[in-house]
Amino acid sequence: MRIGIPREIKDQEYRVGMTPQGVTLLCREGHEVWIETNAGLRIGFPDSAYRDAGAYIGDSPAQIYACELVVKVKEPQPAEFELVRAGQVLFCYLHFAPNRKLLDRMLQARTSCVAYETVTDAGGGFPLLAPMSQIAGRLSVQVGAWALLMANGGSGVLLPGISGVAPGKVVIIGAGMVGSNAAHIAVALGADVTIVAASATRLAELQQAYPGKIKGRLSDPSILAEHVAGADLVVGAVSIAGKMAPKLISRELLRKMRPGSVLVDVSIDQGGIAETSRPTTHSNPLYVDEGVVHYCVANMPSAVARSATLALTRATLPYVRALAKFGLKAAVSADPGLKNGLQTHAGHVTYQNLAEDRGMPFVDPARAFS
Repeated sequence: MRIGIPREIKDQEYRVGMTPQGVTLLCREGHEVWIETNAGLRIGFPDSAYRDAGAYIGDSPAQIYACELVVKVKEPQPAEFELVRAGQVLFCYLHFAPNRKLLDRMLQARTSCVAYETVTDAGGGFPLLAPMSQIAGRLSVQVGAWALLMANGGSGVLLPGISGVAPGKVVIIGAGMVGSNAAHIAVALGADVTIVAASATRLAELQQAYPGKIKGRLSDPSILAEHVAGADLVVGAVSIAGKMAPKLISRELLRKMRPGSVLVDVSIDQGGIAETSRPTTHSNPLYVDEGVVHYCVANMPSAVARSATLALTRATLPYVRALAKFGLKAAVSADPGLKNGLQTHAGHVTYQNLAEDRGMPFVDPARAFS
């Protein structure tokens, strides 16, 4: 199969869809791999490394999108919309729920879109989302501490505190992969950490992992309001596969926070958990609304793009190999977890959560292939 790996064009997106090591394996298995020139240069993967791995170097995005299978990191940007086509398989993070324009364009193009974020494993986990969630969770507290600096409009709170001065209060909403990794860093910094989540079991696990260092609270509106209002840093870490993130923080609640407090909304890829959340970029990451500093960068892991690319390729490569060897229909038929990643095919929405969220007809993949 011909596999294309484009250069990412989202703002400061330095990750690349495949490392040279991954390309080596694909070429050894008989596939023809094309990578756009300089796709991995910024993170230490020059064209020469890909050429040595057996890839062809393409000078234009059109050459890459001419391939049957396109493997990338982030969703196609408007400049790439005209390059996708019917019968092509697009394998990347897509986050369709908050981006109707993108969804409509992929349906119109009749492109088969397999979303990293909804591929599942045998245990129901999300193996392609997990490594980026780990990174985003760990970065969330780092960037939150930075946003709290006076120069950034923050309230001037030092999260670890100092002798005689209490540490800053970090409230993490959600106890999944993002939330637990945010907690790991917040605890390590010495912050006052509270996790608000819906799962008593998950809260108990985290409190056992960090005895005496995490306060766990079962989520309900009054508990959430109490802890958000008193927080110096709130980390939004709630997601529902394929659906918009729930709006848990209202403008009214934000007004109760101390001016200069910070919201890092990691859920922004799925629309964000606050009424005031809107996507930002690494070039312009912060804005202030209702007196609260917002950090809502939609591709946070690109800040550590080399580490992120290494982790992502390790996770995606088995699925890329299956798609390339067997083709889309056979690959998703053999792997129910990969089938969960198929969100559009032949002009149909083939992922039920997405169809429900957008009020669109759902077509089971088996029917869509017929």
